[in-house]
Amino acid sequence: MNPEKVLFGFFIVLALTLNFGFFVGELDNPDHHHVYELFAVIVVNMVATVLKFGDRTQMGAVLLATSLVALLQLFAAALVWVVAVHVTETGLTTVATASIVSLSGGAMLANVVSVVLLIIETVMLRR
Repeated sequence: MNPEKVLFGFFIVLALTLNFGFFVGELDNPDHHHVYELFAVIVVNMVATVLKFGDRTQMGAVLLATSLVALLQLFAAALVWVVAVHVTETGLTTVATASIVSLSGGAMLANVVSVVLLIIETVMLRR
């Protein structure tokens, strides 16, 4: 067993499950989506992205691309949160919350693609 692959798989799956946990709930209800959960999703996705930098295969390039897409979506969600709460000081309205959750949903879709690609790569490995 390759510990590097275990760590890599762990962070990819953790990124997906944390993102799912943040995404689940009523789309426009701020009580169902916590800022620390979004922060955890961003941090774990960043770690997963950094772990993908060492892979020089075509599959590694696609995995890195999906991670970058997820990070872009999550940074946009965090930016919407910061603007809604701290810049405009309107707080988490239903519109802002729906935008944040929708952006995290896009990141979750990118994480699903990463996990599916990881499973395909694992199945195709030959000893």
